[in-house]
Amino acid sequence: MPEIRNIINGCLKGSRRDQELLYRRYSPRLYAVCLQYSDNDEEARDVLQEGFIKIFKNLSRFKHEGSFEGWMRRIIVNTALERYRSRNRLYMVEDIDRIPEPFADPGNEDYSGLEATDLMEIIRMLPPKYRMVFNLYALEGYSHKEISQIVNISEGTSKSNLARARMILQR
Repeated sequence: MPEIRNIINGCLKGSRRDQELLYRRYSPRLYAVCLQYSDNDEEARDVLQEGFIKIFKNLSRFKHEGSFEGWMRRIIVNTALERYRSRNRLYMVEDIDRIPEPFADPGNEDYSGLEATDLMEIIRMLPPKYRMVFNLYALEGYSHKEISQIVNISEGTSKSNLARARMILQR
């Protein structure tokens, strides 16, 4: 495949061929990210398409200083978060004190025996509010403070939703 820098430059010049190359090269991995944040395949495809539109619109902002795929992933995740917020599907979960002790340690889970695709399928079965917090914390590396700001919940609710997601995943 042509050098990514050349593909990006072609996209910036409006080359449909380079846009298609970029899409074909990265869409499978970015679609997997979309699935993490979506309730179904159709919604994931919508997020992917919206995300790629934003990627193409903002391509001139990529400064070639970090990972291009990481930059695109951030746009895809932000697109999924915008969609999530617009649906107002958040429910407040309170009372962090009721979380069982074994789930208080973030490094407590062991999913090493599972294939990545199996784990992703299990994560997709989580209720949306738990899945969102789990994805942002465990997969994207956000802190509870950052999650609380991103999805408009308290830090305690973020911790509680993460703990409940872990309980479900351990069953």
